[in-house]
Amino acid sequence: MSKKLLLSIIVVLLITNVATMLFWKNDQTEPIVEDKEIDTKKPVATIDGEEVSYSDWIKSLQGNYGKKELKDLIDHQVVAKLAEDQNITISDKVIERDIAILTTMQGPISKESLQKLEQGWRNDIVYRYQLEALLADGNQVSEQEVETYYNKYHKQYQFDQSLQFSHILVSTMDTAEKVYAELEEGASFALLAKEYSIDEDSREAGGYLGFNSANTEFLPSNYFEIAAGLEEYSYSEPFVTSNGIAILYLHKSLPTIVFSYEELKPFIRNELALQASNQKLVADPLWEKLDINWIYGE
Repeated sequence: MSKKLLLSIIVVLLITNVATMLFWKNDQTEPIVEDKEIDTKKPVATIDGEEVSYSDWIKSLQGNYGKKELKDLIDHQVVAKLAEDQNITISDKVIERDIAILTTMQGPISKESLQKLEQGWRNDIVYRYQLEALLADGNQVSEQEVETYYNKYHKQYQFDQSLQFSHILVSTMDTAEKVYAELEEGASFALLAKEYSIDEDSREAGGYLGFNSANTEFLPSNYFEIAAGLEEYSYSEPFVTSNGIAILYLHKSLPTIVFSYEELKPFIRNELALQASNQKLVADPLWEKLDINWIYGE
């Protein structure tokens, strides 16, 4: 296997692992009882009259998840403190690139839900890059090594414009205008797609077409021309395509993000330093830099 192919696989796996970690974490932090204060003196459940007390519940949570969650909290505070002491900051451009990658892994999602996800992603992206920088500190990587790596693999760090579409495709303008009128009255785009669309590949998914780049061969070229005049989370008027009459919905528009060598140099240097030292991306080695005491011991 070539080094380039291996590194590409590693990048894909890294992104997938990060996404999985972030999605799992978001699931775990959802409140169990929303918008309701818990009376700690009352049972949290009863089973055939037998009570499960609040203290039993907390002991179970602590036993199953307590150590991991506390360590994760300490790790993040350790990295944040050391990064502040060493003035390690992460550029907004890098953060937006990683958020864009994670966004492309989402299906149709509301603007509000995506904003909530993005905040969690942002915090964890900053943590990950600051952790890399702290662990790589002191490991020497030559300018030539960094430049050589950049020349070979810099395209892996760039992000191409990507548009998230749904559509309703029908055979006649009369049908398209009927569908458009229902949309204007507040009908669901996805439900109308299931009812009217003749595109069998996307109909059952509510017309969803996923994220697409402008050079895709699977969509009519004028979809991107129409999308240029749309705001996110809005739909077009009916228009003629090579396959019929379409109404296009633009969920999300992600712009091209391109990095110069100077912008990527510190991140590549950190990656190469960690590779050379076989350093795992964990905060454990940083604990010794601070005075840390916790209930689980040394």
